[in-house]
Amino acid sequence: MKVDDILRVKGNTLYTVQPDEPLAKAAQIMAEKDIGSLVVMSQGELVGMLTFREVIVCIVKNGGEIGGTLVRVAMNDRPLTCSSETAIDEVRRMMLERHARYMPVMNQKMLMGVISFYDVAKAVVDSQNFENKMLKAYIRDWPAAEDESPHQ
Repeated sequence: MKVDDILRVKGNTLYTVQPDEPLAKAAQIMAEKDIGSLVVMSQGELVGMLTFREVIVCIVKNGGEIGGTLVRVAMNDRPLTCSSETAIDEVRRMMLERHARYMPVMNQKMLMGVISFYDVAKAVVDSQNFENKMLKAYIRDWPAAEDESPHQ
């Protein structure tokens, strides 16, 4: 299974913000849309990732206020990325290693979407459930051995 499989199911709604926008506006978008991250784009290129984690850290540093802070101050300017062809097992390993909850999906310089750790976990569970269902169906339909008589 690849990242593209997750994006196909998830859909392609993307929320982005620019680095010079107020952090308060970005936090408002995240709250209104009930999303945990925004991709930070500048002149059509990925320049960072803003998650609720960075927002909270910035608020704590500012003594509990968001103030006039800009997105570029709070964002992660070196986000972990993958491509739509990256295997889910590799994405899971990368996210666990870097404690990343969100990952932009880039094909060359084109933003294809964002996947979350939840999306990855759900895809793995769905895949395992499907495999279990197939195995149970196979076992139920298991042919009787040729040397067994049905009346033993």
